[in-house]
Amino acid sequence: MSTTAVDQTPSVEMSRESPDHVRISLAAAMVLGVRPGRFYRDVRLHCINLLLTYADGCNANCAYCGLSRRRAGGYGERSFIRVDWPTLPTDEVVARMERYSAAVARVCVSMVSHRRAYEDTVDIIRRIHSRVDAPISALIAANLFDRDRLTEFRQLGVDTIGVGLDATSETAFERTRGRRARGPLSWRQYWQTIEEARQIFGPFKVNAHVMVGIGETDRQFVDVIARLQEMEVNAYLFSFYPEVDSPMARRRRPSLRRFRRLQLAKYLLQRGCLGVGDVVYDEAGRIHRLDVLPSSMEQAIASGEPFLTGGCAGKDGSLACTRPFGSYRPGEPFRDFPFQPTGEDVARVRRELGW
Repeated sequence: MSTTAVDQTPSVEMSRESPDHVRISLAAAMVLGVRPGRFYRDVRLHCINLLLTYADGCNANCAYCGLSRRRAGGYGERSFIRVDWPTLPTDEVVARMERYSAAVARVCVSMVSHRRAYEDTVDIIRRIHSRVDAPISALIAANLFDRDRLTEFRQLGVDTIGVGLDATSETAFERTRGRRARGPLSWRQYWQTIEEARQIFGPFKVNAHVMVGIGETDRQFVDVIARLQEMEVNAYLFSFYPEVDSPMARRRRPSLRRFRRLQLAKYLLQRGCLGVGDVVYDEAGRIHRLDVLPSSMEQAIASGEPFLTGGCAGKDGSLACTRPFGSYRPGEPFRDFPFQPTGEDVARVRRELGW
């Protein structure tokens, strides 16, 4: 994504906190006419991504996150997935969503771990629901939820729940998000929240964000994808990308070969073409081969679908949340495609898979 003007978000003051203010992704700000700019390769975003904001920030301490409380600088100066998030009055954002309704197929409200975040998210959802005719997703802070709160979100009109599980092993979770990272989050609680949300919202109306490259093995990743699929929970795949000044700023991104193979394995698992026992690993625990019908493999790769951005759909069922360039920057190879890959894109993916 390139812009003709990018503002530096000022430090958040007490008067610019949620629920009366929210941060909005730069891509969403462009869609709503708040910021000028042009999307690389004419990507389209139809989901308005909002983020709660507080002067004292997020209480979690995830080692890879730009909003981590240990990251240098004031909270309002910190990026999230390396993207600027301007702070705006909530009512102005809602009014703009109403004005640009033809471009808004979904709204996603992302929470942070904060003592006021639950009540403030309820307030913001009510404001959106009163004026905007679009489905609403909530990317929740799982440590703030129980069954009653999930039920209240359902009654408010939220149709999809997202949970940022991120880690696909308990060890990686504890090291990057839990006690070993001096954070308040619990692997067990996150899974409990996913299970309860699935019971309340129904099949494939809950999604778990999972990340490649924060300390998991390929086998652990595949096992978690299979577990989520059995639960009828969507898995949205992300590639680790280091945030400047975060505790994991010097960690290398996963190789494209590894990421491509996990994308493909995930896709085939979710479509019933592959079982966990059909994944062959090398001595280092990396995916070496997928024992799947050659025709199924070829059809999946040629379609380009395994390599698309995973995100929530709009009313018409098409992808609304493309999260443009959260995993890369223009000029780099696409890690996930926020549009249908071209034949040239697919040819490159084949080379990256290395099979």
